[in-house]
Amino acid sequence: MKILVTGADGFVGSNLVRELLKRNHEITALVQRGVNPVTLEGLPIKFCDGDLLDPASLRAAMQGCDALVHSAAHLGVWPYHSDIQRKVNVDGTRNVMELALELGLKRIVFVGTANSYGYGSRQNPGDETRPYNSAHYGLGYMDTKREAQDLVLKMVKEQGLPAVVVNPTFMFGPFALKTGATLMIDNILHGKLAGYTPGGRNYVAVKDVVVGIANALERGRIGECYLLANQNMNYQEIFNLIAEVLGVKPPKMAVPGFVVLLFGRVATALARLQGKAPKISYRMCRISLDENFYSPEKARRELDLPQTPIKIAIQETYDWLKENGKL
Repeated sequence: MKILVTGADGFVGSNLVRELLKRNHEITALVQRGVNPVTLEGLPIKFCDGDLLDPASLRAAMQGCDALVHSAAHLGVWPYHSDIQRKVNVDGTRNVMELALELGLKRIVFVGTANSYGYGSRQNPGDETRPYNSAHYGLGYMDTKREAQDLVLKMVKEQGLPAVVVNPTFMFGPFALKTGATLMIDNILHGKLAGYTPGGRNYVAVKDVVVGIANALERGRIGECYLLANQNMNYQEIFNLIAEVLGVKPPKMAVPGFVVLLFGRVATALARLQGKAPKISYRMCRISLDENFYSPEKARRELDLPQTPIKIAIQETYDWLKENGKL
């Protein structure tokens, strides 16, 4: 198939393009104007400069394609809300999907986020049936990604858009430029973390995520959503595992929730006074107290989602960062 990938030079996109090339697909990479796609250098793909808010550039990139993977998004969590984030994540998704429908693309995968579903505990993790319960965090990224997902699913139902939705959790792996995985590894490597908070997350290897996306293109059920997830771990467990891979000492202190929230309030207030983003905001501190746990069972069953051990994914992240001078 001839496949257009938006956000092709991002963390997911850089890994996805390589997976799709292995499957002998022809790739057109939509890259934001003015950005040098260094993670895609040397690959046998077609590049198109474009903008999600410029339908003409999208039309030029999409011409002749059979399928689409829409992974481009505005990922910022500071400021908490912004007009540009909503325009990119919601209006940009609408532009892409309307053109895909008009041009008759046969298959579409929309890359959402696991936060679009209600999270759960280790014993009762969240799945694709759980209603969105992250609105209370007040983060525009989560809210706009959920709104974009709802828009896609509405177009499937009302207009016959041939789309599948995938929802990755927290990813480790190569090409992790300016991601949470990079920050986590860098902080533990250099002893910047004083302790760990009470909450946790679900973690997955990005190479498993892109297999899930590629399989969704081939056999995902239209109108269905799939959590691309793997292992639920609290922060003490993931920090210990990262420290083991890096050969350093892990953070030892269990930080009480009220201290975490106080730190977040102070850091956010100082950031506003200084006019710059905090290293961690109050609302991100709130997230760190919750168990954002999810189940991968549907994707394992229907998409043959691999389950690479997270220790291997961490090692691959560290090796890539080290080899490319990103630490």
